[in-house]
Amino acid sequence: MADILALERKIEEIIDELKGLCQTNGLANQASEEVVITSVFLYKFLNDKFMANLKEFSEEIGMDYKDVLKNENSEMDAFYDSYPQDVAFTYDETIDYLINKVSYNEFYKIFDDALEKISNDPKNEVFSVETADGARKPLFTRITENVESSKRNNFAKNIFGIISQERFDFGDAFKDNFDFYSRIFEYLIKDYNVASGVYAEYFTPQAISSIIAKILVQMSPVEDKLYDIYDPSAGSGSLVLHLANELGEGSFGEKAQVYTQDISGKSSRFLRINMMLNGLTGSLDNIIEGDTLDTPAHYNIPHEPNSGVKQFDYITSNPPFKMDFSSTRDNIEQKWSESEERDGIRRFFAGIPKIPNAKKGSMAIYLCFIQHILWSLKDNGKAAIVVPTGFITAQSGIEKKIRETIIEKKWLKGVISMPSNIFANTGTNVSVLFIDKVNTAGDIMLIDASKLGRKVKEGKNQKTVLSDEEVTLIENTFIRQDVVDDFSVRVSYEQIKEKNYSFSAGQYFEVKIEFVELSEEEFNNRMLAYATRLNKLFAEGKELEQSIKERLGALKYG
Repeated sequence: MADILALERKIEEIIDELKGLCQTNGLANQASEEVVITSVFLYKFLNDKFMANLKEFSEEIGMDYKDVLKNENSEMDAFYDSYPQDVAFTYDETIDYLINKVSYNEFYKIFDDALEKISNDPKNEVFSVETADGARKPLFTRITENVESSKRNNFAKNIFGIISQERFDFGDAFKDNFDFYSRIFEYLIKDYNVASGVYAEYFTPQAISSIIAKILVQMSPVEDKLYDIYDPSAGSGSLVLHLANELGEGSFGEKAQVYTQDISGKSSRFLRINMMLNGLTGSLDNIIEGDTLDTPAHYNIPHEPNSGVKQFDYITSNPPFKMDFSSTRDNIEQKWSESEERDGIRRFFAGIPKIPNAKKGSMAIYLCFIQHILWSLKDNGKAAIVVPTGFITAQSGIEKKIRETIIEKKWLKGVISMPSNIFANTGTNVSVLFIDKVNTAGDIMLIDASKLGRKVKEGKNQKTVLSDEEVTLIENTFIRQDVVDDFSVRVSYEQIKEKNYSFSAGQYFEVKIEFVELSEEEFNNRMLAYATRLNKLFAEGKELEQSIKERLGALKYG
């Protein structure tokens, strides 16, 4: 444990030093800064993991790792076969080799060339990100081209001065440790994870992701099989990777095959890093950069749209709540108005928000994502969707129609209303909608967790943070279906219909009337006090009425 904590501090120091280097080279607050920081960090991580595994392999076959690496022989082929989840390096692409070239006048070109060679190696094609039109974005680009040409050589030399200090290959650094890598990833992107209105660049807090993953997995017994899990607005992947980790491993390996889509290039880069840190390289080919609503990218037969849009065992999503999608809105409606029917509904069964005349950015795009998710779930599928809390009580429009459909189909498992400011970059109150397509019995759990958490300052924003005990309380209450006064309630589909399809826990809490024993004298004194107060109010009302009449009477025309 001490080694892990020391390693975590060392990694954070390296990230901080890289950020300082970017600032001194004029990249602060530039989009290129994020590309440089994340790319250099990923290069070092992959290099060190490659070297650690190569050493382990070389010891097993009784050879020195340098001899195995320098001689591209059958031993290297055997190594690649043994570690298919690793990015492949040749000797002249490693830090070990490049550090000896730092004194060269054009070292920056050598470094950039090495990054391009890694990206273009056919063995590494799986680590690229596919776009909706079938193109692929490489693992690395030419890093030093982000600074002025006169600064590139020193920039590259300084990068190696930072990343060659120490390897990440001691202790348990490359063992399965999801919590460790989740913290490292969050630290890596924390300065660049700014919501810009594009699909799901909102970073879902680790506590919320953990709650969602645990509850989804506990909804029904998990079998020893491979589950298809999906996030249509994946962002940096916190939700879907927590779920994959919670499902764990089976007799054949990972139980989760991860599928994602997101329109944001930055989010897709973040997600690729997140998956590589957590060893989910087998699912990298399922990361798609593209418009989920207009062009869903995952089909029953890969790359064959005529085979039908794929359905999933589990879906998680923290979609953008509002954004301008007016440029594709009509195309979405036209393309999917006659879509394949599933579970008696079409893809956008409740409708698509209209384009407002004034504020196009207020289009409620999350309503489209909810419908897409319900349509993309298998008949026994489970889903968790982060929604604005206003959705759970809205009494008209698309919101109400979606809730009515969920209840009529008997798909609701529960709702958790979270504290305000649980997301640092939005003040919108959020709730988590849990869907279970086999919950026909109707044991529905509604939780009001809005009063939990403590307020902390994060930059310029105020954020609510849940303690470990509060996270456990929410999880256990939902999973065990505990009824707790003014916190949780268990309801049926019929009760929800009677409450006009409201999903708000507070509307189902028992109203308690406190009875106090009063003597006759105490009762009479209270009644007298009430009467006196009312008489005073009536008198003030008459005075106000008279004053208004007098003022009106004094008004003259002209």
